[in-house]
Amino acid sequence: MPSTLIGPCEFREEIRKSRFITLAAPISNPADAQAFIEQNSDLNATHNCWAWKLGAQYRSTDDGEPGGTAGRPILAAIEAQDFDQVVVLVIRWYGGIQLGTGGLARAYGGGANKCLQHAERLPLIDRVPLIFDCTFSELALVKLRLAELNGLVQNETFTAVGVELCVALGPEQIDTFQRQLSDISRGRIVLQREEPE
Repeated sequence: MPSTLIGPCEFREEIRKSRFITLAAPISNPADAQAFIEQNSDLNATHNCWAWKLGAQYRSTDDGEPGGTAGRPILAAIEAQDFDQVVVLVIRWYGGIQLGTGGLARAYGGGANKCLQHAERLPLIDRVPLIFDCTFSELALVKLRLAELNGLVQNETFTAVGVELCVALGPEQIDTFQRQLSDISRGRIVLQREEPE
């Protein structure tokens, strides 16, 4: 069963005088991945190489390292450990000794592997896509209740009167969430299954 991370994690090592810091975090959309990479990249480092996987979507970059020696090994580490909804960033400060293409792939893939091996996992459950509207004043409480049930906000659209939310929730949690929404909105909010386009 695929897993994601419970929270951010980190692994540090030195390989032939080059310093490597591997950072990983859970994500729920590509924008989360990009934000994590931008916030944690070190512009003073020699390379900021990364990969992320989100269902069938994935991306990676070698950031100046020889092609295929950094991003792909990081992505391979994510997939080998059956992770999904995860971003991994490996920051390298060059120490003056060449590692060679095999050495680079082992360093980047190995750092990602070790970081993920020591991380706390959260099994990913199949979630049902649902859609509903709420008012601005209800939004914070709605999101809190959704998070407590291990649900995800997949999209939110602000309207003149409130917010249209597309969420994903485990099938066994739907009835509980509907009761909570009814309590919050005095029966006005009704969940609807989002039909695939």
